[in-house]
Formats: sequence, structure tokens, C-alpha cells
Amino acid sequence: MNERVLPIQPHAATKSYVCPGCTSQIAPGTYHLVVIPELDPDLRRHWHRGCWFRDQRRQHGKSVDVGNPPNLNRSL
Repeated sequence: MNERVLPIQPHAATKSYVCPGCTSQIAPGTYHLVVIPELDPDLRRHWHRGCWFRDQRRQHGKSVDVGNPPNLNRSL
């Protein structure tokens, strides 16, 4: 499944979310990622950055370059 991964800067993070990777709270003002499935954008989820990359490594069985991650739209 293809998804779009967008960074959420601390100044733009105004709500609290629960990270599906660790089930901990992402507090307002915390840098995190929002992952939006291409085929069903209503299923978007907010992740801690570390949790997202850990999940990607687990799913794909390979190392993900955290410094320059795939699918991360840095143009925003």
C-alpha cells in the first residue's frame, strides 16, 4: 500500500494524538509524522518519527535511512 508521509512541525502540532506504533500520546507541540494512505486518506495516522521508522524496518526487513527517509515529503 502506498502512503504519503508528511512531517508535522512543532508549531503546527496543535492537537494530541495516540501513536499507533507505541500507543503513547503525541502531545501538542511535538514534531511527528502524519501517514496518509493514498487509497483511503480518512485512515491517516499520526506517528512518532522513531516509531514510524521502526515499524518500516520491521515490515520491510531492511534498514531505512532515517536521515533521508523514503516517502517523506520535505517540500512542506
